Amino acid sequence: MSPGGPGQYGATVTTQPYGTADVTPRPGKAVRLLALHHGPGFVLPNAWDAGSARILEQVGFPALATTSAGIAWTCGLPDGEALDRDTMLEHVARVVEMVSVPVSADLEAGYGATARDVADTVALALEVGVVGGNLEDARDGELLAVEEAVDRVAAARAAAPRGSFVLNARTDTYLVGTAGDVFAETVDRATRFVAAGADCVFVPGVVEEETIRRLAAEVPGPLNVVAGLASTTDAPTLFSLGVKRVSVGGSVARAALSVVERAGRELLETGTLGFLDGAASYAELQRYFQ
Repeated sequence: MSPGGPGQYGATVTTQPYGTADVTPRPGKAVRLLALHHGPGFVLPNAWDAGSARILEQVGFPALATTSAGIAWTCGLPDGEALDRDTMLEHVARVVEMVSVPVSADLEAGYGATARDVADTVALALEVGVVGGNLEDARDGELLAVEEAVDRVAAARAAAPRGSFVLNARTDTYLVGTAGDVFAETVDRATRFVAAGADCVFVPGVVEEETIRRLAAEVPGPLNVVAGLASTTDAPTLFSLGVKRVSVGGSVARAALSVVERAGRELLETGTLGFLDGAASYAELQRYFQ
């Protein structure tokens, strides 16, 4: 990457490092994405490459997210920052440049051990044209201390002022577990994250509908829940519980790659083509990419 000047928290900002990503009009896109969080609720599907993004956009979604899992799998690696930041952002940039709707990026835990690293990552994400991003409060399977997690959210906010970037602060309390009351810890972290600048709070791993309802009532900002991971509750039900943003993580990518596995097994074992039942035709798919 080409060097640039120092940004907030010491972030080194580059100039258009990934080519032709459409970065205009980013403020308008950020406003559009944020507005969705204050409506009746919306589904934000997660793309893993430019092709899946173009299809999801043309299906009719008003905004898209990326999935770190799907992108990592596409590169032949596991999820969880096994894929380096630069490569991840190159893939995200291709998504952004191929669609006209707002795109929020999965930035995992910020790709670094310090708040400065997080600020750098957010600044680079802005450069490739995304207008939102997730930031986790766990690394290497363990929750960060709440003070450290709050500092990282604040660093992300400083690198991307309100109106330019929808900051979705993720807490993994229900995935990793806590020493005390998980609900109380979740609400405490969410409250601190919003105070530090988060626009939305993401709580993956929560399953019980009553717990989701209580979280939506007590978290002082829009609540994001992932469907298709631990929870299989449908989006309309989640909206009725007070959830504002429903994402699906790597679920669509998992479904697509599962077809690849089934097709491979069928071709290897029997040589038949049953995997094509229900598949779109070549001409139908071509139309998405004209």
